[in-house]
Amino acid sequence: MAIYHKPGGLTRAMNSVLGWFASLGLTPGQMITLELKGRRSGKVRSTVVNSVEYGGQRYLVSPRGESEWVRNVRSAGGLAVIRHGKRAGVRLEEVPAGERAAIIQAYLKRNAMATKAHFGIEPDAPLPEFERIAALHPVFRIAAL
Repeated sequence: MAIYHKPGGLTRAMNSVLGWFASLGLTPGQMITLELKGRRSGKVRSTVVNSVEYGGQRYLVSPRGESEWVRNVRSAGGLAVIRHGKRAGVRLEEVPAGERAAIIQAYLKRNAMATKAHFGIEPDAPLPEFERIAALHPVFRIAAL
C-alpha cells in the first residue's frame, strides 16, 4: 500500500526558502534542489531534497512516500536536474524495495531531526525494521547522464 504524507503550509514555505539557498549552493552539500518536468502540467517543478551517500553512490530517499516529486521522476523516465551552486543533468534510477533498507537507514541517521516522524522508527533501529518499511519509501540512485 502506497503512502503519501502531504507537507503542510509551513513545510512548503520553508522548502521554498531552503530550495532557493540550495540552488545557490549555500546549504550543506547533501541538500539540493531537484528540478523535474511536472507529469500533468509539463512545467518545471522544483523541490528541495536531501541526498545521502551510501556505498560510494548518492541517493534520494522520499521520507513522505509516494510524493509528488517521486511521481514526477517516474513520469519523466528518471531525467532530472539537480542544483547546488551549479546545474547538473542526472538520471534517477529507482532502487528495488528489497535493496532500500540500508540506504534508508543511512538517510535517517543523517536526517533524523527533520524526517524521523515520517519513517516511524528510530535511526538506530535494527536493519530488519528498515526492511519492513522499505517498500513505503521510494529510493533513487543519482546517476550522471
